[in-house]
Amino acid sequence: MLGPRHPKSPVPGPRSSGATRRSALGLLVGAPLLSACAGVQQSLSQFSNPFSSSSAPPAQPAGPPQQATTAGNGGVKVAVILPLSAAGNAGLAAQSMRNAAEMALAEFQNPNIQLLIKDDNGSPQGAQAGAQQAVEEGAEIILGPLFAQSVPAVAQVARTRNIPVIAFSTDSSIAGRGVYLLSFLPESDVNRIIEYSASIGKRSFAVLVPDNAYGNVVEAAVKVAVPRRGGRIVAFEKYGADRATPARTVAQQLGSADALFIADDGDAVVTVADAMTAAGANLRNIQLLGTGLWDSPRVYANANLQGGLYAAPDPAGFRAFSGRYRTKYGADPIRTATLAYDAVALVAALARTQGTTRFSSDVLTNPSGFAGIDGLFRFRPDGTNERGLAVMKVTTGGGVAVAGSPKSFGA
Repeated sequence: MLGPRHPKSPVPGPRSSGATRRSALGLLVGAPLLSACAGVQQSLSQFSNPFSSSSAPPAQPAGPPQQATTAGNGGVKVAVILPLSAAGNAGLAAQSMRNAAEMALAEFQNPNIQLLIKDDNGSPQGAQAGAQQAVEEGAEIILGPLFAQSVPAVAQVARTRNIPVIAFSTDSSIAGRGVYLLSFLPESDVNRIIEYSASIGKRSFAVLVPDNAYGNVVEAAVKVAVPRRGGRIVAFEKYGADRATPARTVAQQLGSADALFIADDGDAVVTVADAMTAAGANLRNIQLLGTGLWDSPRVYANANLQGGLYAAPDPAGFRAFSGRYRTKYGADPIRTATLAYDAVALVAALARTQGTTRFSSDVLTNPSGFAGIDGLFRFRPDGTNERGLAVMKVTTGGGVAVAGSPKSFGA
């Protein structure tokens, strides 16, 4: 999930049925082929930060629950649980993800699956009820829910039937025991940008992270990734509302660092970078590093951040997806809509190629992984995921790739 990653230019819709099918079928799975690869604005604040999808929905009254529906007529039943009637941005995001799920179904071309679409009303109780209804209707796997607090409620139902769950939350603490997360986890961003930094000779890192849940995850990841790549952390600070004091502390230690890692969203990164400059730091003399949350117009427009590097999916995949979505639905998809698309594409491919073991843990955790709209991904046995990310450079015209996404995973 990450920043908002805006398409840099409009993408035309499908050129022809053949071209569309090629784009939809260009997704690899370790062994099999992962086929298949309303007006929601990209700037939805709650979902522009992928980590925020693990947060509770806004405290607003939800609408009446939507009736359960189906899509497709295949023999393999797949539950899709989303907060379709939740208040505000949550409901809008859910509708965009539902559209994307149905779009994947259409682009796969006659998959042997049927989607059982359930509205969880943005609550754990609703998610559990939807899961119970789905398994009673014969669902073999559950896609969703979106919010972290609803995932355990769904998992409780699924585990009684030994049914796997592929959820969209970014809270890695809820993964495990048949619960897999298909989301943008901060750990992947950290690992990729530190790996790349080490490859270009960076060894000494100063780090600034927010004092919140996202910052805690990044802190744990960076403290593992840096020494693993032969580096050391020479300065580390967390900040809350007061950014000036931590920025000043780190600025005083930049002389012993050759990279400065700031992990936060666009608005906060700009504020921190400005605070560093005000504290006397010359950010032009150090390699700036960030996560996918840097994919923000605020970052690109900030003079202090020019030349900074961050890890993110190659934007080409989302641009192409957005073009097809726009042609079909007449509106732009929310950034996380690709998760629903890839989830449906994955289960459709597995249903076609893997026989009765299609959703087993061995198949889902294939170490070769799968390739989706946002590039390569694989599920770890603990339920978290790893993504193959590009490394992007901040310019006034937007993010420019300096290292592409990997074509395969290492061991």
